[in-house]
Amino acid sequence: MDRVDQFVRRVSTYPWWAVLLELVLIWLLVYIVVRFLRGTRGARVIKGLAFVLIVATLGFMLGVRDNTLERLNFLYGNFMTGVSLALLVIFQPELRRALVRLGEARLFRTNRLRKARVIEELLGAVAYLSKNKIGALVAIQREGELTGVVQAGTRVDALVTKELLNTIFWPGSALHDMGVVILGDRIVSAGVQFPLAEGEDIPAEWGSRHRAALGLSQEVDALVVVVSEETGTISFVAHGDMERDLTVDSLRSRLVRGLGRLTMPEEVDAGVDTTDNQQNVAA
Repeated sequence: MDRVDQFVRRVSTYPWWAVLLELVLIWLLVYIVVRFLRGTRGARVIKGLAFVLIVATLGFMLGVRDNTLERLNFLYGNFMTGVSLALLVIFQPELRRALVRLGEARLFRTNRLRKARVIEELLGAVAYLSKNKIGALVAIQREGELTGVVQAGTRVDALVTKELLNTIFWPGSALHDMGVVILGDRIVSAGVQFPLAEGEDIPAEWGSRHRAALGLSQEVDALVVVVSEETGTISFVAHGDMERDLTVDSLRSRLVRGLGRLTMPEEVDAGVDTTDNQQNVAA
């Protein structure tokens, strides 16, 4: 308890605004790290490691006096040094990815181009599937967390291409009768069972794909595209609202609005000013 009292008295001597500023900066740093690692292998590691380190550090701070257990203090200090080195190895892929992002001169343009490419690849697949009356169900993750849903499917982890989407939904394939989840510019999982929407206001003619699209949209922040197997019609679901009988062009405008203002790849390659074109697409 003496060490706790010393800690409280020491903190009380600092200006309140300085303590508040330090806490805000620490919170921002932790938030940035956690958000960057979310969904990666490092996220699972850091959760368990953080718990162990917090408990161990608090135990030493509160239970070990300055002149006692010197050998244990020495071992704990070396242990923390070893942990720091181990973190560099464990998070090597994430650190390399962070350095690559910092080194990109056109980070924001790169992100826009990636989103635009995903939209065009998805539209190419939707056009083919709709024309041939092949059922499809695709969810694009935004801010909502889909980890639990994704884990129930088959991990893919591949770039979004219309050829891959067409192959996944081809009748007779092992994954064609479920949903696909897209995160960023990658297909992270296929054969995913989405939660079905329930309620008396749901039309009786809706099939399982449309009910699953609406059910997922009601639970998480995701954009969902559905292609009917019976009629080939295209539907779009966002925030629990479904729009049906869309064309490929009208679906493009909704995806652009849903994922933000974009610069189309072909226009950048040609050196064309895209501002007016973006406004027309989003209209």
